[in-house]
Amino acid sequence: MFFSDERSQFFRPLTGKYREQIAECLRLLHERLYSSQADYGESLRREQIIDLFCEALERAPLLEGEDEGRFGNSREQAGWILNQLVDYGWLKRDKDEASFQSTYPFSRSGRLFTQALAEVDGRSVRTRHRNTRNTLNSLAAFLERGEVYDLLDAYEHSERIIADFTDIIAELEERKRELVREVEAQQLVQQASDQFFDFMEKRFQPDVAIRLSADSVEKHRERIQDTIGKIRRKQKTWKAAAERELRRLAPDLVVSDDASVLWQVLDSIEQRMRSASEIMLPALRRTLQGFTKRADIIIRQLSYIHSQKHNDIVGLCRELSTLPEADCNRRLAAAGEVMAGLRVGLVDPAQNRLRERRQPRPVQSLVAEMAAPDAATLRDLYIQQQLDKAFSINGGALRDYLRTALGASRRIDNRDLPIDSAADLLALSHVIELGSADHGETGFRLRVEPAEPISGEHYFERRDGFLLELEQDDDTQRP
Repeated sequence: MFFSDERSQFFRPLTGKYREQIAECLRLLHERLYSSQADYGESLRREQIIDLFCEALERAPLLEGEDEGRFGNSREQAGWILNQLVDYGWLKRDKDEASFQSTYPFSRSGRLFTQALAEVDGRSVRTRHRNTRNTLNSLAAFLERGEVYDLLDAYEHSERIIADFTDIIAELEERKRELVREVEAQQLVQQASDQFFDFMEKRFQPDVAIRLSADSVEKHRERIQDTIGKIRRKQKTWKAAAERELRRLAPDLVVSDDASVLWQVLDSIEQRMRSASEIMLPALRRTLQGFTKRADIIIRQLSYIHSQKHNDIVGLCRELSTLPEADCNRRLAAAGEVMAGLRVGLVDPAQNRLRERRQPRPVQSLVAEMAAPDAATLRDLYIQQQLDKAFSINGGALRDYLRTALGASRRIDNRDLPIDSAADLLALSHVIELGSADHGETGFRLRVEPAEPISGEHYFERRDGFLLELEQDDDTQRP
């Protein structure tokens, strides 16, 4: 169980009034321990973590409703946060037996959840668009060297492809809502435009554009399928060795003793690539199109509102109506004198161009009457129709043939079935189909028992032998 022992109230620190500050402390500690700034040869002691948390508290804003006077200073609050994280299982307290000093590393659960907080914050650099190529490269390495670790890497990378598509679609939707929210709150054309173009330059260009072009799943899907096909066509000894190694290294993937883990992994990779190409990529394109369309509409509307703020004719008329008649007439006369000025504008000759008129394309709209087919065409059609009928057989004809052969009995060997015509020969070659579940649903239940093979016949060199027995069933009636 997850919520047990020290993790019984694991998320308690992130549900209180100081949740934003505690989240910032966790992100900064994760960055200090696991990013490029980390010093992997040293564990952080209490004083170092307190200093780090004080820096995080200066960054994190106070949420509405927080009591600023509860703590005397930031160090006191940092010590309280450290104790909270240790008590609820985010950090561990390790004591050095030699120096008797305590260090505070992340617990396993705390590190995993803090990594998610750090990724949501967006400070780390992730090449999420390379998982498709990583899948192809790992499959090619497995095909070449036969190491099962490469196949498991390809399986993991293919799983991340769908997750990455989901992340970027959710981010686009969040950006669209954030753009609408900012515009409704401030209605600033310049700020809305800057946010949109900042996203397109810093987020779209380095990641989404590559996902839609250089790293498109449509581009690499065929190569991945070819590589999987080559793996399936490998020698049996090679595939058996890979199967044994897979069962040893990944026992969680074993469904049953009869099902192949190798085939299961390859089928899963193919299914994920198909889903990414046929479902997720079109969804990403639709979401991106909706985001850009929404941004374009909002910026156009704000630009129109901004350009019309000095042309409020209704407000001007309302203002003039409140003035005395003499002042109103004086203002209208002054406006008339300004508007009565003559302005002569000359057309730029360079803009006057003669454009060649295109000739309309002639469209043949007459309906031609088709001549009657000649005798040779009719003969070929008749022969083809007869050939199709000669080699076609349906379930009803098969049941009638077997009933006629059975007569009054209910059991017969298929070597005793009569052949009196071409239709009987064709029915004999398909009689085993009567034992299928489809015929059983119609009430015709036939039990088939294998017998000795039949050879040396006139029509067949060799065929399987069966004993056909019609089961007793009240619902077995002639259709």
